[in-house]
Amino acid sequence: MTDALLARIAEALERLAPPPAPSADLGAAPAYVWDGEAIQAVEAFDPVDYDLLSGIDRQKEALLENTRRHAAGHAAHDVLLWGARGTGKSATVAAVVAKLQREGQDVALLQCAIGELASLPRLFSLLRETERPFVLFLDDLGFDEGVGDARSLRSLLQGGTAARPAHARLYVTSNRRHIVPRHLSEQDDPVNPRDVVDDKMALSDRFGLSLGFHAIDQQAYVDIVTGYAQSLGLPFDPLEAIQWATQRGSRSGRVAWQYVVELAGRNGLAL
Repeated sequence: MTDALLARIAEALERLAPPPAPSADLGAAPAYVWDGEAIQAVEAFDPVDYDLLSGIDRQKEALLENTRRHAAGHAAHDVLLWGARGTGKSATVAAVVAKLQREGQDVALLQCAIGELASLPRLFSLLRETERPFVLFLDDLGFDEGVGDARSLRSLLQGGTAARPAHARLYVTSNRRHIVPRHLSEQDDPVNPRDVVDDKMALSDRFGLSLGFHAIDQQAYVDIVTGYAQSLGLPFDPLEAIQWATQRGSRSGRVAWQYVVELAGRNGLAL
């Protein structure tokens, strides 16, 4: 096959391939998503109200203060939010950004797909076209195999030509404090497990602010349900709320919200 024929085939394939989607206006929307190719605006950004997040006062206040500094152009930390599932990590990130936007701060949330970590340098290049402060949100990060992604993300946090721009901060959630694999076997793993753990802990250490979200007790769970229910004008039986959590084997802010959704449905309300 001649070079000319190969060139014609390549040109034909390029014509058939759809052009990459253009990125959204970075100054127009309250929130965006990055899919590895383009930045897309979120049509409806309506997170849980900041004041309704209960049982995590210290964590949400620390995140709010850090984000307020970032929105004002002051020094601020990259943040690791770690802990049990359903305890409000993701909800807190979105609620904090929305609260500052309601106060008139021009800060935006940009969620990045966990599977697209390798594309983050390309995203950073696009963000350098604006001076608007961005919170780059990576939800449910965990490295169960290998250390390459951990090292790559660490290099993006620590500086250099590929580092995130000054007006962007990374907010990462994980169910593990040190973002280490669940299982390490010195006999089965060709990489020394101690080295793997050190790599993951070194990544965790790159975050200037680390906030732990812990499992809650029964009273804290009922308090969360109470806050949600009162905001919607819904009466409820605490014993039934406890039974709802017991049947699911978990007490968390997520389970509390699911119970309130059930209450709203019974009472003919839309959320």
